[in-house]
Amino acid sequence: MAQMKPHPDRGIQVTGAAMPDSARVLTTDALSFVAQLQRRFDGQRQALLAERVIRQRRFDAGERPDFLAETSKVRSSDWSVAAATADLEDRRVEITGPVERKMMINALNSGARVFMADFEDSLSPTWANVVAGQGNCIDAVRRTIDFTSPDGKRYALADRTATLVVRPRGWHLTDARVRIDGAPVSASLLDFGLFFHHNARELIARGSGPYFYLPKMESHREARLWNEVFVLAQEALGIRRGAIRATMLIETLPAAFEMDEILYELRDHAAGLNAGRWDYIFSVIKRLGPSSDFALPDRVRLTMTVPFMRAYTELLVRTCHRRGAHAIGGMAAFVPSRRDPNVNEMAMTRVREDKLRESNDGFDGTWVAHPDLVEVATEVFDAILGEHPHQK
Repeated sequence: MAQMKPHPDRGIQVTGAAMPDSARVLTTDALSFVAQLQRRFDGQRQALLAERVIRQRRFDAGERPDFLAETSKVRSSDWSVAAATADLEDRRVEITGPVERKMMINALNSGARVFMADFEDSLSPTWANVVAGQGNCIDAVRRTIDFTSPDGKRYALADRTATLVVRPRGWHLTDARVRIDGAPVSASLLDFGLFFHHNARELIARGSGPYFYLPKMESHREARLWNEVFVLAQEALGIRRGAIRATMLIETLPAAFEMDEILYELRDHAAGLNAGRWDYIFSVIKRLGPSSDFALPDRVRLTMTVPFMRAYTELLVRTCHRRGAHAIGGMAAFVPSRRDPNVNEMAMTRVREDKLRESNDGFDGTWVAHPDLVEVATEVFDAILGEHPHQK
Protein backbone atom coordinates (compact mmCIF):
# COMPACT_ATOMS: atom_id res chain seq x y z
CA MET A 1 0.00 0.00 0.00
CA ALA A 2 1.04 3.62 -0.48
CA GLN A 3 2.72 5.60 2.27
CA MET A 4 1.17 8.64 3.91
CA LYS A 5 2.01 12.07 2.55
CA PRO A 6 4.78 13.81 4.55
CA HIS A 7 3.67 15.93 7.49
CA PRO A 8 4.61 19.64 7.31
CA ASP A 9 6.44 19.17 10.61
CA ARG A 10 9.44 17.12 9.52
CA GLY A 11 9.77 15.71 13.02
CA ILE A 12 6.51 13.82 12.52
CA GLN A 13 6.78 10.70 10.37
CA VAL A 14 4.13 8.10 9.66
CA THR A 15 5.90 4.95 8.51
CA GLY A 16 2.74 2.82 8.48
CA ALA A 17 1.11 2.30 5.11
CA ALA A 18 -1.87 4.41 4.04
CA MET A 19 -5.12 2.73 5.13
CA PRO A 20 -8.73 3.36 4.07
CA ASP A 21 -9.28 5.57 7.15
CA SER A 22 -5.87 7.25 7.15
CA ALA A 23 -6.96 10.49 5.52
CA ARG A 24 -9.59 11.28 8.15
CA VAL A 25 -7.77 9.81 11.17
CA LEU A 26 -4.15 10.83 10.59
CA THR A 27 -4.84 14.44 9.74
CA THR A 28 -2.17 17.11 9.97
CA ASP A 29 -3.81 18.68 13.03
CA ALA A 30 -4.38 15.36 14.80
CA LEU A 31 -0.77 14.27 14.33
CA SER A 32 0.47 17.68 15.47
CA PHE A 33 -1.61 17.27 18.63
CA VAL A 34 -0.14 13.81 19.27
CA ALA A 35 3.35 15.23 18.70
CA GLN A 36 2.66 18.00 21.21
CA LEU A 37 1.79 15.37 23.82
CA GLN A 38 4.77 13.20 22.93
CA ARG A 39 7.29 16.04 23.07
CA ARG A 40 5.94 17.27 26.39
CA PHE A 41 5.49 13.96 28.22
CA ASP A 42 7.54 11.14 26.73
CA GLY A 43 10.59 11.92 28.85
CA GLN A 44 8.49 11.55 31.99
CA ARG A 45 6.99 8.32 30.65
CA GLN A 46 10.42 6.81 30.09
CA ALA A 47 11.61 7.89 33.52
CA LEU A 48 8.61 6.20 35.13
CA LEU A 49 9.27 3.00 33.20
CA ALA A 50 12.85 3.09 34.48
CA GLU A 51 11.44 3.32 38.02
CA ARG A 52 9.51 0.10 37.37
CA VAL A 53 12.80 -1.67 36.65
CA ILE A 54 14.37 -0.36 39.85
CA ARG A 55 11.33 -1.42 41.86
CA GLN A 56 11.46 -4.90 40.37
CA ARG A 57 15.07 -5.28 41.42
CA ARG A 58 13.99 -4.59 44.99
CA PHE A 59 11.25 -7.22 44.73
CA ASP A 60 13.75 -9.69 43.30
CA ALA A 61 15.96 -9.02 46.32
CA GLY A 62 13.13 -9.99 48.67
CA GLU A 63 11.31 -6.71 49.33
CA ARG A 64 7.52 -7.00 49.45
CA PRO A 65 5.09 -4.33 48.23
CA ASP A 66 3.57 -2.19 50.96
CA PHE A 67 1.69 1.05 51.45
CA LEU A 68 3.91 4.10 50.96
CA ALA A 69 5.01 6.01 54.04
CA GLU A 70 5.45 9.23 52.07
CA THR A 71 1.79 9.29 51.00
CA SER A 72 0.21 8.40 54.34
CA LYS A 73 -1.48 11.82 54.57
CA VAL A 74 -3.28 11.19 51.28
CA ARG A 75 -4.66 7.94 52.67
CA SER A 76 -5.65 9.37 56.05
CA SER A 77 -7.14 12.72 54.98
CA ASP A 78 -10.67 13.42 53.76
CA TRP A 79 -11.14 14.23 50.09
CA SER A 80 -13.34 13.08 47.22
CA VAL A 81 -13.09 12.74 43.47
CA ALA A 82 -15.23 14.88 41.19
CA ALA A 83 -18.92 13.99 41.06
CA ALA A 84 -19.91 11.51 38.37
CA THR A 85 -21.28 12.80 35.10
CA ALA A 86 -24.88 11.87 34.29
CA ASP A 87 -24.04 9.17 31.76
CA LEU A 88 -21.49 7.55 34.10
CA GLU A 89 -23.71 7.57 37.18
CA ASP A 90 -25.22 4.12 36.58
CA ARG A 91 -22.58 1.62 35.48
CA ARG A 92 -24.15 -1.61 36.71
CA VAL A 93 -23.07 -3.60 33.64
CA GLU A 94 -20.25 -2.70 31.27
CA ILE A 95 -19.34 -4.61 28.14
CA THR A 96 -15.86 -4.61 26.66
CA GLY A 97 -14.47 -5.45 23.25
CA PRO A 98 -12.11 -4.38 20.49
CA VAL A 99 -12.67 -1.36 18.25
CA GLU A 100 -13.86 -3.63 15.45
CA ARG A 101 -16.82 -2.26 13.54
CA LYS A 102 -19.48 -4.97 13.93
CA MET A 103 -18.46 -5.74 17.50
CA MET A 104 -18.72 -2.08 18.44
CA ILE A 105 -22.26 -1.86 17.08
CA ASN A 106 -23.33 -5.02 18.90
CA ALA A 107 -21.74 -3.85 22.15
CA LEU A 108 -23.28 -0.39 21.96
CA ASN A 109 -26.69 -2.03 21.33
CA SER A 110 -26.24 -4.76 23.96
CA GLY A 111 -28.23 -3.17 26.78
CA ALA A 112 -25.12 -2.61 28.88
CA ARG A 113 -24.81 0.82 30.50
CA VAL A 114 -21.21 1.33 29.31
CA PHE A 115 -19.15 0.03 26.40
CA MET A 116 -15.38 0.06 26.73
CA ALA A 117 -13.96 0.30 23.20
CA ASP A 118 -10.57 -1.33 23.49
CA PHE A 119 -7.29 -0.45 21.80
CA GLU A 120 -5.45 -2.60 24.34
CA ASP A 121 -5.76 -6.26 25.38
CA SER A 122 -8.55 -7.38 23.06
CA LEU A 123 -7.18 -5.70 19.91
CA SER A 124 -4.28 -7.04 17.86
CA PRO A 125 -2.37 -3.77 17.31
CA THR A 126 -1.79 -4.10 13.59
CA TRP A 127 -1.59 -0.77 11.82
CA ALA A 128 -4.82 -1.55 9.97
CA ASN A 129 -6.62 -2.21 13.28
CA VAL A 130 -5.26 0.89 15.00
CA VAL A 131 -6.27 3.24 12.17
CA ALA A 132 -9.61 1.57 11.46
CA GLY A 133 -10.38 1.53 15.18
CA GLN A 134 -10.00 5.30 15.38
CA GLY A 135 -12.22 5.69 12.32
CA ASN A 136 -14.83 3.43 13.90
CA CYS A 137 -14.77 5.56 17.06
CA ILE A 138 -15.30 8.72 15.01
CA ASP A 139 -18.39 7.13 13.44
CA ALA A 140 -19.67 5.71 16.72
CA VAL A 141 -19.49 9.12 18.43
CA ARG A 142 -21.46 10.67 15.56
CA ARG A 143 -23.87 7.71 15.43
CA THR A 144 -23.09 7.07 11.76
CA ILE A 145 -21.41 3.70 12.33
CA ASP A 146 -22.94 0.80 10.41
CA PHE A 147 -21.84 -2.50 8.91
CA THR A 148 -23.09 -4.91 6.26
CA SER A 149 -21.84 -8.49 6.46
CA PRO A 150 -20.89 -10.54 3.39
CA ASP A 151 -24.28 -12.30 3.57
CA GLY A 152 -26.08 -8.96 3.44
CA LYS A 153 -27.03 -8.57 7.11
CA ARG A 154 -26.97 -4.91 8.13
CA TYR A 155 -25.92 -3.62 11.56
CA ALA A 156 -26.74 -0.11 12.82
CA LEU A 157 -27.10 1.66 16.16
CA ALA A 158 -30.30 1.44 18.18
CA ASP A 159 -31.97 4.54 19.56
CA ARG A 160 -30.51 3.87 23.00
CA THR A 161 -26.86 2.87 23.26
CA ALA A 162 -24.23 2.36 25.93
CA THR A 163 -21.98 5.20 27.06
CA LEU A 164 -18.71 5.04 25.13
CA VAL A 165 -15.43 4.74 27.07
CA VAL A 166 -12.10 4.17 25.29
CA ARG A 167 -9.10 2.23 26.59
CA PRO A 168 -5.74 3.26 25.09
CA ARG A 169 -2.68 1.06 25.27
CA GLY A 170 -0.52 1.18 28.42
CA TRP A 171 2.45 3.39 29.26
CA HIS A 172 4.95 0.61 28.54
CA LEU A 173 4.10 0.35 24.82
CA THR A 174 5.27 2.35 21.81
CA ASP A 175 4.06 2.37 18.20
CA ALA A 176 6.86 2.52 15.64
CA ARG A 177 4.43 3.28 12.79
CA VAL A 178 4.45 6.89 14.02
CA ARG A 179 7.78 8.49 14.90
CA ILE A 180 8.22 11.84 16.60
CA ASP A 181 11.68 13.39 16.24
CA GLY A 182 13.03 9.98 15.29
CA ALA A 183 11.58 8.02 18.24
CA PRO A 184 8.54 5.73 18.24
CA VAL A 185 5.50 7.44 19.67
CA SER A 186 4.02 6.37 22.99
CA ALA A 187 1.13 4.06 22.13
CA SER A 188 -0.82 5.56 25.05
CA LEU A 189 -0.45 9.09 23.72
CA LEU A 190 -1.21 8.02 20.15
CA ASP A 191 -4.44 6.23 21.06
CA PHE A 192 -5.55 8.91 23.51
CA GLY A 193 -4.47 11.83 21.35
CA LEU A 194 -6.17 10.73 18.15
CA PHE A 195 -9.44 9.87 19.90
CA PHE A 196 -9.48 13.04 21.99
CA HIS A 197 -8.60 15.35 19.11
CA HIS A 198 -11.31 13.98 16.83
CA ASN A 199 -14.10 13.41 19.33
CA ALA A 200 -13.85 15.42 22.56
CA ARG A 201 -15.79 18.47 21.38
CA GLU A 202 -18.36 16.31 19.58
CA LEU A 203 -18.98 14.17 22.66
CA ILE A 204 -19.44 17.24 24.86
CA ALA A 205 -21.85 18.77 22.33
CA ARG A 206 -23.90 15.57 22.49
CA GLY A 207 -24.17 15.72 26.27
CA SER A 208 -21.47 13.18 27.06
CA GLY A 209 -17.70 13.59 27.28
CA PRO A 210 -14.32 12.08 26.52
CA TYR A 211 -14.17 9.09 28.84
CA PHE A 212 -11.27 6.66 29.23
CA TYR A 213 -10.15 3.47 30.92
CA LEU A 214 -6.47 3.61 31.90
CA PRO A 215 -4.64 0.26 31.98
CA LYS A 216 -1.50 -1.24 33.48
CA MET A 217 -0.44 1.60 35.77
CA GLU A 218 1.94 0.66 38.59
CA SER A 219 2.12 3.83 40.68
CA HIS A 220 0.42 7.08 41.58
CA ARG A 221 3.17 8.92 39.74
CA GLU A 222 2.04 7.22 36.55
CA ALA A 223 -1.47 8.42 37.36
CA ARG A 224 -0.07 11.92 37.90
CA LEU A 225 1.39 11.80 34.40
CA TRP A 226 -2.01 10.92 32.94
CA ASN A 227 -3.52 13.84 34.83
CA GLU A 228 -0.94 16.20 33.35
CA VAL A 229 -1.73 14.84 29.89
CA PHE A 230 -5.42 15.48 30.49
CA VAL A 231 -4.85 19.03 31.67
CA LEU A 232 -2.71 19.93 28.66
CA ALA A 233 -5.08 18.22 26.21
CA GLN A 234 -8.10 20.10 27.51
CA GLU A 235 -6.25 23.43 27.46
CA ALA A 236 -4.97 22.81 23.93
CA LEU A 237 -8.48 22.23 22.59
CA GLY A 238 -10.15 24.92 24.69
CA ILE A 239 -12.15 22.40 26.72
CA ARG A 240 -12.95 22.95 30.38
CA ARG A 241 -10.81 21.09 32.89
CA GLY A 242 -12.64 18.05 34.23
CA ALA A 243 -14.48 17.21 31.02
CA ILE A 244 -12.31 14.11 30.77
CA ARG A 245 -13.26 11.27 33.09
CA ALA A 246 -11.08 8.22 33.60
CA THR A 247 -11.50 4.87 35.31
CA MET A 248 -8.25 3.27 36.35
CA LEU A 249 -7.72 -0.47 36.14
CA ILE A 250 -6.08 -1.81 39.27
CA GLU A 251 -4.44 -4.75 37.54
CA THR A 252 -0.88 -4.65 38.86
CA LEU A 253 0.34 -5.61 42.31
CA PRO A 254 2.12 -2.29 43.05
CA ALA A 255 -1.00 -0.30 42.10
CA ALA A 256 -3.09 -2.25 44.62
CA PHE A 257 -1.07 -0.56 47.38
CA GLU A 258 -1.63 2.92 45.88
CA MET A 259 -5.36 3.02 45.14
CA ASP A 260 -6.02 6.11 47.26
CA GLU A 261 -3.04 7.86 45.74
CA ILE A 262 -4.04 7.01 42.17
CA LEU A 263 -7.52 8.41 42.73
CA TYR A 264 -6.05 11.48 44.42
CA GLU A 265 -3.71 12.29 41.53
CA LEU A 266 -6.62 12.10 39.09
CA ARG A 267 -9.30 13.43 41.44
CA ASP A 268 -10.54 16.13 39.04
CA HIS A 269 -10.89 13.53 36.31
CA ALA A 270 -11.47 10.25 38.20
CA ALA A 271 -14.58 8.18 37.61
CA GLY A 272 -13.61 5.05 39.52
CA LEU A 273 -11.41 1.98 39.79
CA ASN A 274 -11.81 -1.41 38.13
CA ALA A 275 -10.65 -4.78 39.46
CA GLY A 276 -8.65 -6.21 36.56
CA ARG A 277 -8.43 -9.68 38.03
CA TRP A 278 -6.57 -11.69 35.40
CA ASP A 279 -3.84 -9.14 34.82
CA TYR A 280 -3.57 -8.70 38.58
CA ILE A 281 -2.78 -12.39 39.01
CA PHE A 282 -0.22 -12.13 36.22
CA SER A 283 1.33 -9.10 37.91
CA VAL A 284 1.62 -10.97 41.21
CA ILE A 285 3.49 -13.76 39.43
CA LYS A 286 5.66 -11.31 37.51
CA ARG A 287 6.57 -9.19 40.51
CA LEU A 288 7.03 -11.93 43.14
CA GLY A 289 7.63 -15.05 41.06
CA PRO A 290 11.45 -15.05 41.29
CA SER A 291 11.23 -15.33 45.07
CA SER A 292 12.00 -18.84 46.30
CA ASP A 293 9.32 -18.63 49.00
CA PHE A 294 6.52 -17.67 46.63
CA ALA A 295 4.28 -19.96 44.57
CA LEU A 296 0.70 -20.07 43.33
CA PRO A 297 -1.48 -23.13 42.75
CA ASP A 298 -2.89 -24.16 39.39
CA ARG A 299 -4.86 -21.32 37.81
CA VAL A 300 -8.22 -23.13 38.07
CA ARG A 301 -7.87 -22.91 41.87
CA LEU A 302 -7.22 -19.15 41.80
CA THR A 303 -10.79 -18.02 42.27
CA MET A 304 -11.83 -14.61 43.48
CA THR A 305 -12.50 -16.04 46.93
CA VAL A 306 -8.89 -16.97 47.74
CA PRO A 307 -7.61 -14.65 50.48
CA PHE A 308 -5.22 -12.43 48.51
CA MET A 309 -7.79 -11.83 45.75
CA ARG A 310 -10.54 -11.21 48.28
CA ALA A 311 -8.40 -8.67 50.13
CA TYR A 312 -7.64 -6.87 46.87
CA THR A 313 -11.28 -6.51 45.82
CA GLU A 314 -12.55 -5.57 49.27
CA LEU A 315 -9.92 -2.84 49.55
CA LEU A 316 -10.86 -1.53 46.11
CA VAL A 317 -14.54 -1.18 47.06
CA ARG A 318 -13.75 0.50 50.38
CA THR A 319 -11.30 2.90 48.77
CA CYS A 320 -13.65 3.90 45.96
CA HIS A 321 -16.67 4.46 48.16
CA ARG A 322 -14.73 6.47 50.70
CA ARG A 323 -13.65 8.79 47.88
CA GLY A 324 -17.00 8.95 46.04
CA ALA A 325 -15.78 6.87 43.10
CA HIS A 326 -17.36 3.91 41.32
CA ALA A 327 -16.01 0.43 42.05
CA ILE A 328 -16.30 -1.76 38.96
CA GLY A 329 -15.90 -5.52 39.21
CA GLY A 330 -14.00 -7.98 37.09
CA MET A 331 -14.49 -9.62 33.74
CA ALA A 332 -16.84 -12.47 32.92
CA ALA A 333 -14.86 -13.62 29.91
CA PHE A 334 -17.07 -16.57 28.91
CA VAL A 335 -18.20 -16.56 25.27
CA PRO A 336 -21.41 -18.59 24.87
CA SER A 337 -21.32 -21.71 22.71
CA ARG A 338 -23.77 -21.97 19.82
CA ARG A 339 -23.46 -25.77 19.85
CA ASP A 340 -23.41 -26.99 23.44
CA PRO A 341 -26.23 -25.83 25.75
CA ASN A 342 -24.76 -27.82 28.64
CA VAL A 343 -21.54 -25.80 28.50
CA ASN A 344 -23.60 -22.62 28.45
CA GLU A 345 -25.67 -23.67 31.45
CA MET A 346 -22.63 -24.44 33.59
CA ALA A 347 -20.86 -21.27 32.52
CA MET A 348 -23.90 -19.07 33.14
CA THR A 349 -24.18 -20.51 36.63
CA ARG A 350 -20.58 -19.54 37.33
CA VAL A 351 -21.10 -16.07 35.86
CA ARG A 352 -24.16 -15.54 38.03
CA GLU A 353 -22.30 -16.68 41.15
CA ASP A 354 -19.42 -14.35 40.35
CA LYS A 355 -21.71 -11.36 39.84
CA LEU A 356 -23.63 -12.20 43.02
CA ARG A 357 -20.37 -12.08 44.95
CA GLU A 358 -19.42 -8.73 43.41
CA SER A 359 -22.81 -7.10 43.95
CA ASN A 360 -22.99 -8.32 47.57
CA ASP A 361 -19.44 -7.05 48.17
CA GLY A 362 -20.52 -3.53 47.25
CA PHE A 363 -19.35 -3.18 43.66
CA ASP A 364 -21.31 -0.62 41.64
CA GLY A 365 -21.01 -2.53 38.38
CA THR A 366 -19.28 -5.33 36.57
CA TRP A 367 -17.71 -6.32 33.25
CA VAL A 368 -18.84 -8.84 30.64
CA ALA A 369 -17.21 -9.74 27.33
CA HIS A 370 -20.25 -10.86 25.31
CA PRO A 371 -23.75 -9.41 24.71
CA ASP A 372 -25.36 -12.68 25.82
CA LEU A 373 -24.00 -12.11 29.33
CA VAL A 374 -25.48 -8.62 29.74
CA GLU A 375 -28.91 -9.90 30.78
CA VAL A 376 -27.73 -12.26 33.53
CA ALA A 377 -25.31 -9.66 34.95
CA THR A 378 -28.00 -6.97 34.83
CA GLU A 379 -30.49 -9.19 36.66
CA VAL A 380 -28.02 -9.76 39.48
CA PHE A 381 -27.16 -6.07 39.91
CA ASP A 382 -30.80 -4.99 39.50
CA ALA A 383 -31.67 -7.20 42.47
CA ILE A 384 -29.15 -5.34 44.64
CA LEU A 385 -29.40 -1.81 43.23
CA GLY A 386 -33.06 -1.56 42.31
CA GLU A 387 -33.61 2.04 41.24
CA HIS A 388 -30.36 3.22 42.82
CA PRO A 389 -27.51 3.91 40.37
CA HIS A 390 -24.71 2.60 42.60
CA GLN A 391 -23.75 1.47 46.13
CA LYS A 392 -21.59 4.42 47.18
